[in-house]
Amino acid sequence: MHAILDDDDPSLFPKLAAEQLTLLARYGQVKPIQVGDVLFREGDTAYDLMVLLEGRVAVVVGSGDAQRQLVCHRPGDVMADLSILTREPVHAAGVVKEPGSMLVVPAEEFRALLGRELAFGDFILQTLFRRRQAVARLRLGIQIVGSRFDADTHRLREFAARNRVLHDWLDVDDPRGQQLFGELGIESPTGPIVVLGSGAFLRNPTNAELADAIGLAHHRPDAAEDTYDLVVIGAGPAGLAASVYGASSGLLTAMLDAVAVGGQAATSARIENYLGFPAGLSGAELAERARFQVEKFRAHIMVPCRAVGLTERDGFHVVALEAGNELLARSVILALGVQYRRLPVPRIAEYEGLGVTHAADAAWEQLRPGDAAVVVGGANSAGQAALSLADDGRHVYLVVRTQGFERLAGYLRDRIAHNGNVEVLFGHQVCEVGGAAHLEQVTVQDAISGARRVLEAGALVVLIGAEPRTEWLAGAVALDQEGYILVGPALPPGIHNGTPWDTLGRPPFLLETSRPGVFAVGDVRSGSTKMVAPAVGEGGMAVRFAAEYLSRSSSRARTR
Repeated sequence: MHAILDDDDPSLFPKLAAEQLTLLARYGQVKPIQVGDVLFREGDTAYDLMVLLEGRVAVVVGSGDAQRQLVCHRPGDVMADLSILTREPVHAAGVVKEPGSMLVVPAEEFRALLGRELAFGDFILQTLFRRRQAVARLRLGIQIVGSRFDADTHRLREFAARNRVLHDWLDVDDPRGQQLFGELGIESPTGPIVVLGSGAFLRNPTNAELADAIGLAHHRPDAAEDTYDLVVIGAGPAGLAASVYGASSGLLTAMLDAVAVGGQAATSARIENYLGFPAGLSGAELAERARFQVEKFRAHIMVPCRAVGLTERDGFHVVALEAGNELLARSVILALGVQYRRLPVPRIAEYEGLGVTHAADAAWEQLRPGDAAVVVGGANSAGQAALSLADDGRHVYLVVRTQGFERLAGYLRDRIAHNGNVEVLFGHQVCEVGGAAHLEQVTVQDAISGARRVLEAGALVVLIGAEPRTEWLAGAVALDQEGYILVGPALPPGIHNGTPWDTLGRPPFLLETSRPGVFAVGDVRSGSTKMVAPAVGEGGMAVRFAAEYLSRSSSRARTR
């Protein structure tokens, strides 16, 4: 059976060096393997790290006539997937084809080892992440079957994509979808079906139900109230940094997000100006690396989990959750990020998830071979998306409202100028979209001449800025006219100098909101730079202020 993945590719299947094997051998044991042994099965949520020492092991997906071989492991190969860190179910089985032996390291020992041995940990993380990217392109994993016109189908697809869950989508009218319904005994479904494998499926699950079913869900408050030193609301770069620094400094920390770890930054095709990564890295890789750090320091990750209210009770901040329960916090960091703006174009909402997206990664999922793509925007995120989509020779139209690249970094301008697959349309705006069941045409208009041009395209990526979603905080903390959170010196004089600050005997800290002990960082902060690196820095800085606030609060309590 021919392997789908290239098992000779050293970037996906590097052979462990002698010193790396010696390191792992301290924590594991050697076990013999025989032909036919099944080392792991589809659906397993817990398995140990395995390194093949002798013999051959085939990793297969499917069964019967539909079975395919992903890879054939040989001596020196690490037999693991990113799921060993995320604890998601595996979507393949490992079957011994030639007898031999393997080194087995318990999963918990392995995860702890990655945190201690930094060079080895970085090597393994890069390898596992590249494997996940390669497998994701094969459309393996859970199957979401539903109508392309159904809002819940779009919601589930977005949730799976944002959480980097291996998945495939089948339209409800696709023959393969109908075949699945027949195999599972499903008749006339009224909403999307999520097929988990081994005969298990969910009918139109909520995001939380899907997360629980696939092992994605992390800590969940199971009591009426949980009390934390620090609650971080938002899991983008700022929230991830705050959670790492908070938990590593000894604060009992919870990090929650309504959708996914990584925030909007995780949808970025490439981040090239982040310090320490001269070749750049994808937003998804940054998110996975940061999530591993958060888990390393034992912060509680709650995803998906939406905050809907912020009040006070008995000296604690009370974070109300959409599920109806609450978290009590001695301090809070608001790292809410922002949400992408929509184009004011008729019928565009009908194509959300059907060609219209706000990230290059999501566009890849919806493009067919040979389809052109349209990217709208003139800042770095738009330039990066256009270059990413053009990587495989695809024609990309970059639509820029202004007459030049006023907000695009110089290095991106140069790369776009020398990329023959990217056609820049300066001074144009999108005015119409169309297509039968999926986006097929994007009509743009020249702002000066009024001339229109119809672009045949299978995806439209809209990157025209973002806006905060802070309606639930109105009345809880001070906001500016656009809904961004005011902090520190930016607070109005009546708030900055009045109660409760006169009682505390100090002005607000630099990142502190109008409510003492509540801080705002990253894109949601009024006046922020909307860049990843400053957001990460603010997350760490806010923890320092939170620790000072907690220290002073404890001192006041002791003197009463």
